[in-house]
Order: sequence, then structure tokens, then C-alpha cells
Amino acid sequence: MKKRVCFLADSVFTIGGVQRVTAVIAKALATDYDVTIMTFDKPDAADLSLYGLDDNSLAIRFISYPKAGRIENALCKAYSALYLKLQLQSAWSSRLYGLSSFPPTLRKALTRQLQDGRYDVIIGVHAPLAARLATIRKELPGTRMIGWVHNSFEALYGKKYLYVGSLRRRHYIFQFRRLDRLVLLCRQDVSAYTACDPQLSPTYIYNPLTLKPGPLADGTSRRFLAIGRFSYQHKGFDLLIEAFHLFAQHDKVWSLDIVGEGPEEAAYRTLIGKYHLEDRVRIHPFTNDIQPYYSQAQVYVLSSRWEGMPLVLVEAMSHGLPVVTSSLPVCQEILGDFAIYFNSGDVSSLSSRLNDATNIDWPEKSRQALQIARRFHLDDIRPQWNALINETTLSV
Repeated sequence: MKKRVCFLADSVFTIGGVQRVTAVIAKALATDYDVTIMTFDKPDAADLSLYGLDDNSLAIRFISYPKAGRIENALCKAYSALYLKLQLQSAWSSRLYGLSSFPPTLRKALTRQLQDGRYDVIIGVHAPLAARLATIRKELPGTRMIGWVHNSFEALYGKKYLYVGSLRRRHYIFQFRRLDRLVLLCRQDVSAYTACDPQLSPTYIYNPLTLKPGPLADGTSRRFLAIGRFSYQHKGFDLLIEAFHLFAQHDKVWSLDIVGEGPEEAAYRTLIGKYHLEDRVRIHPFTNDIQPYYSQAQVYVLSSRWEGMPLVLVEAMSHGLPVVTSSLPVCQEILGDFAIYFNSGDVSSLSSRLNDATNIDWPEKSRQALQIARRFHLDDIRPQWNALINETTLSV
């Protein structure tokens, strides 16, 4: 009988790299396992064609939390506030915080859904769901619990870009101890988590290339390309527009295409107008047919302030594109000496590297890009997930 594997995700039917890679990995594992994606998306918002989930190779289950009572909420919020105010830093206080921040009514609802599936392995996608799995693991004896963290250690816990922050940092670490495995996206994050808590034994699995590449770029378009969601600060498109403004003062030929959607779009368009770059910087809406943008570009630019594992780099290289990128540890780990690096967050440095990218040996860089991209083929990543699922050690 096939093992039953469940991916527990906040969403799989919205636009995003995490959603796409979750769908791709789940579909790939469905050839060997009975795979379910359990999602908090609303059923009427499900678009099975978005990430190719309409081939019936796996099951989709929808879950929603019931409302907790007022007294229950009040008691839970009281302890949660106390935990954060006193900055308690112990395993027992963290367990209590895990319970108080996940009220019993909600906790029982999730537990029942997971028990009904009789899963052998449950994979919590993202840090918060991984931590919630830890709070209910005793109710699921014999089930292997895995946390799959999609943001970098620095993005989650760093002083500059706080997703979790110092008050909750130890809480997540304590909860991750209780899982059977913690899956990260790169080696440097394994080192960071291990240095933070030697009791953790995380592993890493790179995200695979998740699309079929289009025609290779030919290196003649004089176009920079950047792709990503327009969320606050993350992708650094504000930095990129500022840097292109400086670059454009000395170059009158190259242009910049930015593909994506999100709440920061108006701010980007305002910045483009401020520098009168409307004819040279173009914003395009998100599309599933993204390959033509790669094929028609000449250089890809990753301006992110932080990243977990930037799939767009692999996608760009699979089309033969050289890369200008932030000097983030994960980028240096993946790209080595291949990329043209700028100092993260530094507009002047990025502008200078854009200029450097216009004077490279493009055919040689393109050849190197294709060579690196081959390392991220799904056929090379899937065996690592198979090995992880078939490990037998269970936490207590």
C-alpha cells in the first residue's frame, strides 16, 4: 500500500512561488505516494489549472477553522500577551504559547481533519503551519511530521526584515524541535538554524525548476528583466527602478521589464513617472505564460532584499540568461562565481552592476547559465524528497 502524504498549506490557488513549488513537488511525489494537498483556500476560489492540479494525480481537501468562543479567545489572548510581554524563553512556556496562540476549537478542527486522512507523513508548508503541527503531534501518533520553511533564516529572524521577530524566535525554534524534520531551502540556513539551536537537525532541499523553458534568449534584445510579487520591500523593485534611473543617465539603449502584481504597483509607477522613464521601464501584469519574457530578455536582475530560494533565478538561467543579483548568501550558494553581484540594498552598487552586465561575454555567460540550471531539474530533486519521506525516526 502506498504511503499517504499530506501537504498542509495556507494556499495553493493564489499566485506565488511557494504555491507553485508546493504544487510541483506534490504532483511529482504522487507517482509514488497517495498525496493530498490540504488548503485553507475557499473551494469556490480553486483554479485547478493554475498550477496543473487538474490532472487528478492527487487529492485536494479544503479546510476552514470554526470560530472560537469569546471566553476561549480571551483566555488564549491573555496568555499570549503575557508570553510576549515577559519574553519568556523556555520550552514549557513556548508549548503554552503554542496552545494559546492556536485556540482549542481551531486546534481540534485541524486535528480531526488530519486524523481522518490517516496520513503517514504530514508536511507543514511555511513556518507558522509547521509550528502548529508541532502543537498537535501527540494527537497524531505514528505520523511523521515535517516542517517546510520557505523563507530564509535572515528574513524570518533577522534584525532588518522581521517576519517573526525576536519575541517569537525562540518559540518557533522550540516548536521545530518537536518535528521529525525541518526542511530548509539552502545550506547556509541549515548552518544558521543549527548555530541558533544545536538540538535542531535541519536538512535542505533546493526548490526545482517548476516550468518548461521556452526558446533560449539570443542576447540581442538589450532588455533587463525582473519578475516577482509587488509586496512591500521584499523584491526590491523600488531599488531597481532607482538604480536603472542612474544607469539610464549614461545609457540610452537598454530597457527594463518588470512582471508582477501587488500592492506596491502604484508606488513603482509613481517612481517611474518621477524619473520620466515611462518609455524605458515597463510594468507587465502577472501571467502563467511567463516564458516569452525570459526568451526576449538579455539579462535577468534579482534586486531582492531577502530570499528563501529564488526560483526566478533558475527559470532565468534555464533560458540562458546571465544574472545580476543581490549578494544574498543563498544567491552566492546557488550561483557561485557565475553571477554579477551588487551589495544588497545599495542602489549605486546595483546601477554599476547593470552597467557591467552590458559589457559581458554574453555567449559564455549564457552557456554557464544553462549548465547551472540543469542542477535544479525535478528528476534530481524528487529523490531527496523520497528519502525524506521514507526516514523512520519519529519525534516524541
